[in-house]
Amino acid sequence: MGGITFTNLTRQVEIGANCYCLDLAGKRLVLDSGLHPRFDGEAALPNHRLIEDGSADAILLSHAHQDHLGSIPVLMRRHPGAPVFMTEATRQLSDVMLHNSVNVMTKKRDEGITSYPLFTHRDVEKAVRQWHPVPLHTRFDVTGERLRLDESADVTIEFFDAGHILGSVGTLIRAEGRTVFYTGDIQFDDQTIMQGARFPEHELDVLIIETTRGDRPTPDTFTRAGEELRFADAIRAQFDRKAGILVPLFALGKTQEVLAMFHSFRQRGLLGPCPIYIGGLGTKLTEIYDKLAGKTPRQKPGLQILDAVAPFTMAGKAAAATPLKGERIYAISSGMMTEKTLSNSFARQFLSDPAHALFFVGYADPLSPAGRIRAAVPGDLVQLSPEFPPQPLKCALETFNFSAHATRESIRAYVNKVRPKKVILVHGDASAVEWFRGTLAADLPESEILTPTPGVPLEL
Repeated sequence: MGGITFTNLTRQVEIGANCYCLDLAGKRLVLDSGLHPRFDGEAALPNHRLIEDGSADAILLSHAHQDHLGSIPVLMRRHPGAPVFMTEATRQLSDVMLHNSVNVMTKKRDEGITSYPLFTHRDVEKAVRQWHPVPLHTRFDVTGERLRLDESADVTIEFFDAGHILGSVGTLIRAEGRTVFYTGDIQFDDQTIMQGARFPEHELDVLIIETTRGDRPTPDTFTRAGEELRFADAIRAQFDRKAGILVPLFALGKTQEVLAMFHSFRQRGLLGPCPIYIGGLGTKLTEIYDKLAGKTPRQKPGLQILDAVAPFTMAGKAAAATPLKGERIYAISSGMMTEKTLSNSFARQFLSDPAHALFFVGYADPLSPAGRIRAAVPGDLVQLSPEFPPQPLKCALETFNFSAHATRESIRAYVNKVRPKKVILVHGDASAVEWFRGTLAADLPESEILTPTPGVPLEL
């Protein structure tokens, strides 16, 4: 029986360009291949050079967020013979996300980043034709061959619903009598659209698990239902003073969840028929959520979000020039208010205007424009973009917790349930990883809790 080697292809311990290599039973699997949201050019890529070109037997994609998906075409060029496996929902969402990424990179090239675009629309079209969607709870081998339960292979793979966004999965790999489970991004609790993760509950040999929220406890009194009511109350309070509200959202996942929440508010009489605006990419991705509504694990399978909410779609330069109006919700991307995105443009109108409000509903990198705003106090100067001078924070500001990532308490409970012999901690800032390392080492003294150094192969 051979060993298992895990290599972290990210460039540092953080939430960035996720990509991991797993060698076992004579096969090489690459788990995800993201693009770092904070860097440009080569610096945004995982360190693909750490593994020999052409050596991958298969590439496994957990979901369609850019930090897991964004460099898949680059990886595929290096490993042209490796099939890429994902769910059908992830296939459709990834197609849209990657074409949008080409558009963004092309604009950045025009602004002077000569290494962009890292791939073209034609590269994306070629890549998509080589992808292999696989249903949940279906065993397959590294060639994509579907297996019956009584059939064996050197390495078998099976997807489980991860509850994070549409199509997201955890991946169970069986090889030589051992089990390795890669969670990808997970949410164990039900959201508005997504159901909580349905993961294996038997004991595991190796667990590779995200740690995003390890640096913050969940208050004992917190409930999602209570947070939704607080959100609805806050919207009404701002509307009572005729304010407009900017809600920066990730186009994929958070947009659909929040739109479904607005629909629920209206049904319950918590929100009137106010105009709601979303971005163009958010509309395209919501169309896929609607198309697959009855074909994927989710809550409210009959809900057609766009029909039910009827949001206005904003796109292009005309959108950025739209004047603010009160008693409207601008639910637009990017969620971290990255420079040159619609939410960043709108923030320049909102930030210094006490007549309006800015509501955050999810994660923001502390170094992103959204992170800088969240760390500020009223009157602080905040730099939204290098192209514009800092602005004083004067608008109303509130933060809500609708994270699509599992609480540290629910992750801890899952790890204790499956009692892995080895736990590999990934996808977290250093403080989050360290909390899990110390806590799980105390919980499971017979297990090995590992924090893989980027670029250094870890022999398991």
